[in-house]
Amino acid sequence: MITGATSGIGAACARAFAGSGYDLILTGRNVQSLDSLSGELRAVGAEVTELVFDVRDRGAAASAVASLTGRWQDIDVLVNNAGLALGLDKEYEGDPDEWETMIDTNIKGLLTMTRLLVPRMVERNSGHVINIGSVAGDAAYAGGAVYCATKSAVKALTDGLRIDVAHTAVRVTNVKPGLVETNFSRVRFHGDEGRAASVYRGIQPLTGDDIADVVLYAANAPQHVQIAEVLVLATHQANGTVIHRED
Repeated sequence: MITGATSGIGAACARAFAGSGYDLILTGRNVQSLDSLSGELRAVGAEVTELVFDVRDRGAAASAVASLTGRWQDIDVLVNNAGLALGLDKEYEGDPDEWETMIDTNIKGLLTMTRLLVPRMVERNSGHVINIGSVAGDAAYAGGAVYCATKSAVKALTDGLRIDVAHTAVRVTNVKPGLVETNFSRVRFHGDEGRAASVYRGIQPLTGDDIADVVLYAANAPQHVQIAEVLVLATHQANGTVIHRED
């Protein structure tokens, strides 16, 4: 199961897992985008189930998961990918509605999906949770306090879950991308294409496919190997704030 599968890293993960022989449960809010991606993946032989809901809506998420029947209930890998950043304001000037959207999606949505799916993994003594964190979770940067806080929470929640399931064969991974050129910055800047493009100026950023390769590697590692955490940066990015840009 991949949450937020309709674009960016989520869609790239869907294609990577389909290419590796997995069947897929794809979740998202946009029915048309889900249908389009599912059709693409079915064309290459993957079996795909679509669940349309917003991870911020705990009731809708629970109903969607409860609708799964048969083998679809036994999820081998959960990729908690749904997430976003909004705005780049100073903390004391930020929009509380944007804070709530980030917190409800990046933290509460991840917790909801974990709560819904991991008990069955523990019961089966098999499964893998892969959370998409961020380099932003390592240290705050200007204008990103709340987003960075949510990704710090993803790290803490991932580490905590790994402790909680250490007595089982369930594995838990945190993949932390740096600059990835997806729809991320367009969403952050409310569709301002020029401002979004400036984020990647002068550097070759990562792509969704680059992150999907890492996620798939973690999922396909031998069962006795747990890839706990991976920080993935573009070559000219040192951390969340140090980036060398060519003129």
